[in-house]
Amino acid sequence: MTETAIRLPRLGDWTSPAELTELQDAQLARTLRWAARSPFYRSRFGAAEPADRAGFTALPLTTKQDLRDSYPFGMLAVPRERLATYHESSGTAGSPTPSYYTEEDWIDLAERYARKWVGISADDTFLVRTPYALMITGHLAQAAARSHGATVVPGDNRSLAMPYSRVIRVLHDLGVTLTWSMPTETLLWAAAARAAGYRPGTDFPALRALFVGGEPLSAARRRRISEIWGVPVVEEYGSTETGSLAGECPHGRMHLWADRAIFEVYHPETGTLRRDGAGQLVVTPLFREAMPLLRYNLEDNVEVSYQDCPCGWMLPTVRVLGRAAFGYPVGGARITQSRLEDLVFELPVEYGVTFWRARAEPDVLRIQIEVAEAHRAAACATLAGSVRAEYGVQAEVDGVPEGTLVPHRVLTAVHDVVKPRSLFGADEDWDKSLLYY
Repeated sequence: MTETAIRLPRLGDWTSPAELTELQDAQLARTLRWAARSPFYRSRFGAAEPADRAGFTALPLTTKQDLRDSYPFGMLAVPRERLATYHESSGTAGSPTPSYYTEEDWIDLAERYARKWVGISADDTFLVRTPYALMITGHLAQAAARSHGATVVPGDNRSLAMPYSRVIRVLHDLGVTLTWSMPTETLLWAAAARAAGYRPGTDFPALRALFVGGEPLSAARRRRISEIWGVPVVEEYGSTETGSLAGECPHGRMHLWADRAIFEVYHPETGTLRRDGAGQLVVTPLFREAMPLLRYNLEDNVEVSYQDCPCGWMLPTVRVLGRAAFGYPVGGARITQSRLEDLVFELPVEYGVTFWRARAEPDVLRIQIEVAEAHRAAACATLAGSVRAEYGVQAEVDGVPEGTLVPHRVLTAVHDVVKPRSLFGADEDWDKSLLYY
């Protein structure tokens, strides 16, 4: 039987860190009761079921492997008939990580995602350009947008029915005002727009913000995306297992939604947990009934701080490093994607460098950048110099023609998407029977 009349906290409900902790503790007791209903936590608790913060902090971490081992419903804490959706993470580790939510869980999910300083309203046309499939990302943005009355354009980026040429047509013809995608997508749109004869910064006047997430975003690349499109780039951080965990305030700082979840920082080298500092982010969603997660280690590398922010939200800030925290050795230095990306996008904007790739070898860093011939020599020399100054290692930078790293056909193609059929004429390709693409 569901517990009703749970009021979700709103920004401004607390005026001090102590009041925020009181908000957390008020819900934590209920969250612990929910967790005790799931087979996983019931087994973990044994006879010592935790009931408060003290019992909570004595619990071991929940790991991604715990979720995999509990596949599919070993962590279910409500009757199956109460479930609204079932999801799985992207599966980069090869095994599914299940997640499921009730209708009530979705109210919290949608509210957290919609906490954007660039608001969502009924006047917006919102292009969702992330996967729908089993991951939560597309569904999350759609639910948040619809809860605020916006018109949703479901532009799944894994579907052949939505090539880049169609994205550009939709952005332009529908007067899209807001978008949700990975940062890289916005650069691909810009290239596709130019290929179609449009100017990204002027020919899409309805566009007012780009919501991005799903990959580390350096400060320099973020500035370049904003310059290209002429609108703010608003970053979001979360996961399929948890939904939105952090979003930006009007001052551009990323805040953890600590009124809706308890956050800790795990230091693998010592095995200790603290409320701030650098380490792996551990999260306990407080309003997740279908599948409670207690001290869940996302394994994302972050830096958490409780310094004051001019926005006055009184929420901790986070810098998400993700996989960018890991680097490759070159000549005694450790090269990280985050810093290398900064160096690439710190090249003068007139060079027009958008797409690049690099390979770390024992004694040299090999980089390729797409750049017009007129700027090729200057761009390569500048970037090689920046790498030497930053890392003290040799960099061989190769300027390649535009279309080398991102082929023109990818930006302009219109895929042949057909429905399955079994009867064909004499001059038709019957290899497309039954299987459709």
